[in-house]
Amino acid sequence: MDTSRASWRNTTHDWAREVDFDHLARIRQDPAAFAPGGVRHLILEVVAYAADEAESNGGGRCTVTLHPDGSVSVADAGRGTDTRLDEHGQIVKKPIMASKDLRFFDHPDAQLLPDDQPRRGMSVVAALSEWLVHTNRRRGGAWTQRYEYGVPVTDLAPITDDGTTGTTVHFHPIEPVRAASATPTRDELLRCAASWPHVSVEVDDRRPR
Repeated sequence: MDTSRASWRNTTHDWAREVDFDHLARIRQDPAAFAPGGVRHLILEVVAYAADEAESNGGGRCTVTLHPDGSVSVADAGRGTDTRLDEHGQIVKKPIMASKDLRFFDHPDAQLLPDDQPRRGMSVVAALSEWLVHTNRRRGGAWTQRYEYGVPVTDLAPITDDGTTGTTVHFHPIEPVRAASATPTRDELLRCAASWPHVSVEVDDRRPR
């Protein structure tokens, strides 16, 4: 696609708005409201996107990794985040991290996640993380981008295309979210993931015993 961003159809996010600072600030002002239950809720927000992708493709898988430093990564083998060329030939990534998900945020009938809390979108995860690295592999290209508190701090950085597709979201939640409750166990996450029949979830717990 090589047309003006303003002409692109918005289904999940507003392509014309790369960063919604007010939206991110609103989330950061009330971590308890947007991440009820702490880290577990943020993990489920990310896995929900992998589940969407799996459902649209007749099945899929993802791996949740609990890292020793308190960060979490969620990797799936889907098609990768939509990336397009605008009328200037610039690469534009769908702004899933830094703008609201139009389907869920502030929607009274938003989908409930397996923790029985409303789904609000990936921007909640980004805004409530000290840092987040989004690695994206699509047919025809691959890149990574870093965010801090939801705001991109790097441009899209190309990485070697290894022939696979998929998305990895690696994030380190802010301290108030980490303190809200203990990071969930492998078994707890697997029980939650059972709510999504189309995606097979593995949990790799690398934290010291």
